[in-house]
Amino acid sequence: MTLTVEDRVTITDLINRHGHLTDAGDLDGWNELFLPDVVYDVTDLGGGVLTGLEALWEATLTPGVAHPVAHHVTNIVLTGTADGRVRALSKGFGVNADGTVGSVTYEDTVVRGDRGWRISRRTVRARRVPLIP
Repeated sequence: MTLTVEDRVTITDLINRHGHLTDAGDLDGWNELFLPDVVYDVTDLGGGVLTGLEALWEATLTPGVAHPVAHHVTNIVLTGTADGRVRALSKGFGVNADGTVGSVTYEDTVVRGDRGWRISRRTVRARRVPLIP
């Protein structure tokens, strides 16, 4: 699948909006980003695989779970696939309340439906080890 410039801009905006909505506490806004049955894999961060927006909301609002106070995304690379989906690879970092920063890689599958482009699957992988030549 060849992505148009409009597709690229729309999908990049979709990925960028995650941090803005999350940091503002606008979890209802996630309806604009994710499919209702999204698969959100945070196994690498100790959270397992969450299926569906409701499971994602519940995990996010669980008391005692430390979430970053700021989410940032960068280095977005989009690749169209033969089945009409888009593979989106991006880097993210979160700023924690204590000032520490963590880095992750987001691996997204993005699909176009009746309501436009939405993330159907996201895998979050923590970056813990520097490149060692």
